[in-house]
Amino acid sequence: MLRRAVRRAASLATRTALHPRQFVSGSASKPSLSIWRRKKEMGKEALIAAKELKRLRSDPLRLDRFVASHVSRLLKSDLVAVLAEFQRQDQVFLSMKLYDIVRKEIWYRPDMFFYRDMLMMLARNKRVEEAKRVWQDLESEHVLFDQHTFGDIIRAFLDSGLLSEAMDIYEKMRQSPEPPLSLPFRVILKGLLPYPELREKVKDDFLEIFPDMIIYDPPEDLFEDQSRPGYR
Repeated sequence: MLRRAVRRAASLATRTALHPRQFVSGSASKPSLSIWRRKKEMGKEALIAAKELKRLRSDPLRLDRFVASHVSRLLKSDLVAVLAEFQRQDQVFLSMKLYDIVRKEIWYRPDMFFYRDMLMMLARNKRVEEAKRVWQDLESEHVLFDQHTFGDIIRAFLDSGLLSEAMDIYEKMRQSPEPPLSLPFRVILKGLLPYPELREKVKDDFLEIFPDMIIYDPPEDLFEDQSRPGYR
């Protein structure tokens, strides 16, 4: 039995050495399984907590006391619902506060939808530094976005005029082990219509990967017309 146990331990060590990382991808975060994709309804305790957090956000000391005494005791479903509501309201400071709390909870598991929602909210509000911090966190937890999620996030950054950040994420998408899909590229290309030079770069990548597909190019004077006075 001792020899069998030693062989089993050696086999486990070998597998660990060969596969040191385990990525959390879309397949591991299916909508039917992820708490971040379920309908989020705020219970009574969640409503009280959300109201009080908004009232105390300008008073750091009292805010931290309330977090320690009340927010930390919320049920998982209530904490998730409060965070989702703050994201919907574009409450960046409070969303980041709850983001940190959630990641310390015993039930927390890395999830691409959790990070997707945070990045989309930060992109809408043009909060680059917070977005960089969230991205560092998801990379440290080996979270891997699927191609559709990559496309949605990149489009959110493009729509907010954060071109450099959007293209940085695009490069990460290109380096992803997930197989490329045409639809996310089309989502990105549409968001790049006001930026023809960047669009040409992504278009070239698209045609290299999908040589048999066609991309619609709008008339060159489309955006010139939109900039004229009286354009509707």
